[in-house]
Amino acid sequence: MNAYFSYLNELVNKNKITFSGYSNLKWLNPYSAGEFQEIRNKLLTEIGNSVLFKGTKPYYNHISEGCKICGEGTWSCLFITGKCNGKCFYCPTEQKNDEIPTSQGLTFPTAKSYAEYVNYFKFKGVSFSGGEPLLFPERVIEYLSEIRKQASTDIYTWIYTNGILANNDVFNKLAETNLNEVRFDIGATGYNLDKIKFAKGKIKNLSIEIPAIPEEKEKLMKLLPEIIKAGVTNLNLHQLRLTEFNAPQLSKRNYTYIQAERPIVLESEIAALEIINFAKEQNLEIGINYCSFFFKNRFQSAGYRKLIATGLKETENDITSKGYIRKIDENKLCYFKNKITDEGKLTCKSETLKLIEKSYSYCKELSDCQNFSEITKSDFINMTKLEPIEIPSNQELFKIWNFEHIETGIRDY
Repeated sequence: MNAYFSYLNELVNKNKITFSGYSNLKWLNPYSAGEFQEIRNKLLTEIGNSVLFKGTKPYYNHISEGCKICGEGTWSCLFITGKCNGKCFYCPTEQKNDEIPTSQGLTFPTAKSYAEYVNYFKFKGVSFSGGEPLLFPERVIEYLSEIRKQASTDIYTWIYTNGILANNDVFNKLAETNLNEVRFDIGATGYNLDKIKFAKGKIKNLSIEIPAIPEEKEKLMKLLPEIIKAGVTNLNLHQLRLTEFNAPQLSKRNYTYIQAERPIVLESEIAALEIINFAKEQNLEIGINYCSFFFKNRFQSAGYRKLIATGLKETENDITSKGYIRKIDENKLCYFKNKITDEGKLTCKSETLKLIEKSYSYCKELSDCQNFSEITKSDFINMTKLEPIEIPSNQELFKIWNFEHIETGIRDY
């Protein structure tokens, strides 16, 4: 079997086992895929050349500075709490408990420890997420203030909030700490825009960031003029994805699921592309971008791996576009990634990254190794030079391709 189709078959088996308790889930099949593909191709053609990051992020007009930094992989997202006061049916996690602030699995019990981490790895952007950050506004302000003291003066900062607890006082304080952007999830408040007024005139950049919910598409289109009037300059639309937590809710809706690395809702993507084209047809004064699962899954992860590898002084020529560290000797090709954990939690032979406030363990964790007896060096070299990149049919080359390249475009249905 072709290596790529073998890989897709593994995804199908894994997802169907994971969600075996939901027999009513409608998985995309080859008979309906062609029809949906035609619809998507038409929508993408209408969008034209307004796509970024190898075709994984279609947009209209412009995207925010934070989204650019995210795509470049120079962004750190701090989950300031694990607790949320919203009840969104699409939420991918439980979000019931307040926890120590974390980012990429690392805990940051003090604002100083996080600011040192941000400064050491030279992140260009920092966001505060959760849970719901405004449940603990003083904590957000403490961490943001420390970043402003220690990190680069031009670091771009933003906060994600459902806006339920928004008020003048909290946004006055965030403005004093030079927060650059607020992203409201109005899906948590029934598309109510009232809370945005508390940030208007205080925070320079106002955005709305929500999943593209198919059944709410028409409502959102009609609301766009009011969104613009409220001072919002960017609308970021995410693709709905299926998780073990939200499956009980999503399974009640007539969605079609795509067998990706994590199952995603097909109709969510179609809705996002239709909203972009609607804004384009109406020539609306707002930027809209579609944050596809494939963009998030490819560029965010690869960007973080590359940033960490660079910060830990890996040789630049040894870092692949996906951020893996390539090591070649006469008979073997190996790929590693830098893994960082809180001090003492690594089982592999590790070194210590000692910052003033906190220490971390790190090591090069082996991801895959191939003997050149199974693939020739010339095959490997030729594959890495192919432009545009072709997916190899050979099983061994396919494994290597997966570590070398960020795939171009949104994968076909």
